[in-house]
Amino acid sequence: MSGNRNRKLRPVPNAETRMVFRTIHGYRRAFRMAGEGPAILLLHGIGDNSSTWTEIIPHLAKNHTVIAPDLLGHGRSDKPRADYSVAAYANGVRDLLSTLSIDHVTVIGHSLGGGVAMQFAYQFPHMVERLVLVSAGGVTKDVHPLLRLAAVPVVNEAMKLLRVPGAMSTVRLVGNALSQLHQTRLRPGALLHDTPDLVRVLSGLPDPTASSAFLRTLRAVVDWRGQVVTMLDRSYLTADVPVQLIWGDQDTVIPASHAHLAHAAMPGSHLEIFEGSGHFPFRDDPIRFLRTIENFLATTRPHVFDEDWWRQVIVDGYRKSTISGSVSTRMAVLDAIESDERSAT
Repeated sequence: MSGNRNRKLRPVPNAETRMVFRTIHGYRRAFRMAGEGPAILLLHGIGDNSSTWTEIIPHLAKNHTVIAPDLLGHGRSDKPRADYSVAAYANGVRDLLSTLSIDHVTVIGHSLGGGVAMQFAYQFPHMVERLVLVSAGGVTKDVHPLLRLAAVPVVNEAMKLLRVPGAMSTVRLVGNALSQLHQTRLRPGALLHDTPDLVRVLSGLPDPTASSAFLRTLRAVVDWRGQVVTMLDRSYLTADVPVQLIWGDQDTVIPASHAHLAHAAMPGSHLEIFEGSGHFPFRDDPIRFLRTIENFLATTRPHVFDEDWWRQVIVDGYRKSTISGSVSTRMAVLDAIESDERSAT
C-alpha cells in the first residue's frame, strides 16, 4: 500500500537544489530554489520546513522554477516575535516572490501551507496561476485533538519538556517503535500512520525560538475547539482558477472529509484521494503525487486575472446553487460558512 512508503521516486541526474537566503524587512528568509521555467511555489505545514519537499523538488524543477521557502518561524528562517497569522504569511510569500522578480506562480500548499496558499490566492489573485491544496488547513473546525490541546496556554507549557536532555532521543525511539508497529500485520490503526513525520517535526521544537514560533502559529489558527478560520466563505472566488485537491484517506490530522467539503465549495476543482496515505501524501506516495501534479499542470491553463470579473463576483457573493455534492455535503459546507464561531481573515 502507498502508506508503507515503499514507493520512491528515481533520483534526477545533475539535479541541483540551492539553499538561498534573503533579508526582508530585517529578517532572514531561507528557501530552496531549483530549475527554470514557469514558477511553482511549495508551502510546507506547521512546524515543518522546506526539506519536506526534497524528493519532489528535482522532478518539478525539470520544467519549472521551484521555490520552497522555510516560512518565517520555521526551518532556517528567522523566528522573531511576530505576526504568524495566515494573512501575514501570505504577505511574506508575496514579498519573497517580489525579491525574486516572480509575478505569477502555481501554488502548492500542504496543511498550514494550504491555508496560506488559499489566503495568498485571496489577497493576491493576480499572482496565482493555479492552486494545489494538499491536506490543507482552513476548511472547517476538525483537527487532531493533540493540536487542540497544544493550543491551550497551560498545556503547551509542557512542550518545554522537550528541552530536557535526552527527551528527544526518547521521542524518536518511541516514534520509531510505533512506526515499525504500524507497518506490521498488527496494524493498530491509522492513528500511527503519520508518526515518522510528526516525530520529524517535533525534533525541531526543543529550540526555544522554534517552539515559541510554533505556538504563535498554532494559536493563530487553532484553539481548544479546533480550527478557527475557514476558507469556504470565499472559495467561490476560485471559480476561474484551476484547483487541485489532494488528501490521504488515513489523514488523522485534517480528515479527508475536508477534501470533499472544499471540492463541493470550489466549482470545477479536481479531487484526488490517496488510499492508504495519511497527512503527508506526497511523502507516502511521491510517485502518484508527482504524476497527479504533472497531469494537472499539463491539462490546465494558467489563470489570467480579470479585475472586472473579480469585482463583480465579490459584489454578487457566494451562491448556494454553486455548491455541489450530496445533500449532507452541501449542508456541511453551508454550516461551516454560516457558523457564527468562525473567524475570517
